[in-house]
Amino acid sequence: MVPSDKSSSWLSTTAVSTATGYSAQQVRDLEALGVLPPVPRSANGYRRFSTHHVRDLRTYRDLTIAVGPVLARRAMREIRALPYDEAIALVCSFHTTLNRERDEALAARRALRDIRAEEVTDAEPVTEDAMTITELANALGVRTSALRFWEKAGLLSPERVSTRAGTARRYPLPVIREARIITALRTAGYRIPDVRTAINAIRDLHDVGHSLEALEARIDGIAQRALALLRAGAAIVEIIGRRKLSPAANVLPRNN
Repeated sequence: MVPSDKSSSWLSTTAVSTATGYSAQQVRDLEALGVLPPVPRSANGYRRFSTHHVRDLRTYRDLTIAVGPVLARRAMREIRALPYDEAIALVCSFHTTLNRERDEALAARRALRDIRAEEVTDAEPVTEDAMTITELANALGVRTSALRFWEKAGLLSPERVSTRAGTARRYPLPVIREARIITALRTAGYRIPDVRTAINAIRDLHDVGHSLEALEARIDGIAQRALALLRAGAAIVEIIGRRKLSPAANVLPRNN
């Protein structure tokens, strides 16, 4: 059991390592990075940690799951340094970001389900179903430059037709569907390599199920990150609350 801060017992680096799962060197590194408040030293120079330091390391782990290590380190530093209201707003922004990511992933899932349903009910495509690059860009709500970039990246393969001015891109129905899938996945935050994997699987299997599975995994991952953020929330409230009561609350005093 970790001793109380109110007792005369302080925790060694090894004890904190055991309690949190971080190595002793990681504990020292995270102190240096400002994830932890200043750690008092004994007369012989040994660190003397408290349960507050253990709490903060566990909070940092949950924040890392929720928002990544860079933002987690920034948050652990800034909730102790920013004005009270700004510290609260910083944490709220993480919830907002996760909610937006979830909304985007849900929208992408709806789009892919609609596309899969169309594959079952649509009639055979005809020439009139094709679109120009401008028509497709307008239909998808993207720039024509995005369609050209996706083509260059190997995600789309429009046909080329002769015109009086030379050649022009022409997007038949199967390519339009792929463009809709790419738009949905990109909106949901998928990187180009991940989109390429999904599109290749769709071409091989003639089904969007692979992408739907990936989105389901993403939605579940966002839920797990949100849960980690909620776990961190109680400790963050305590840290910010102690600052409100006493600006020096997070700087633990040295014993004489």
